[in-house]
Amino acid sequence: MNHEAVRQPAVDRRDAVAPRRMRQLSRDEALRLLGSVSLGRIVFTQQALPAIRPVNHLVDGEDVVVRFHDGATLASIAAPAGSPGIVVAYEADVIDPDTHLGWSVVVTGYARLVVDPAERSRYEALLRPWVAPQGTMSHALRIRPDLVTGFQLTVADARAGDGAAARTRTAD
Repeated sequence: MNHEAVRQPAVDRRDAVAPRRMRQLSRDEALRLLGSVSLGRIVFTQQALPAIRPVNHLVDGEDVVVRFHDGATLASIAAPAGSPGIVVAYEADVIDPDTHLGWSVVVTGYARLVVDPAERSRYEALLRPWVAPQGTMSHALRIRPDLVTGFQLTVADARAGDGAAARTRTAD
């Protein structure tokens, strides 16, 4: 292992970037940005504790759909038939580490297994696993969002004086 990087003096990036402004995203903007990326993190409860797993997704209307394989940890959150589902959160972001510009979106809602065979086949064709499956990739989980929140980090416009305006340059 090369430890040269560890021995280098730390660079303080606080002076390297202009002031930032955080702008709240509308529900539509947040879902559009979420649909522009394919990887995020699902947050669920495992043994009464919060758990987070990176997964790939797609946005179908307002629903977020993820696929998983037999034996995956996500299989443990499958809701019993007839229930409204299991409460989960789903987060995705794009934040540039150098410019500190970008966005983050969080969707919170009920997750249920997709049981319709035609829908499952459709999602299987659209959602390609990004890791080698350890079983059959035959399950899809649909998250119906109740809450959709998001923010966008933009460069504060110094000419505005009060910080109310911002340039629209971002990392999306």
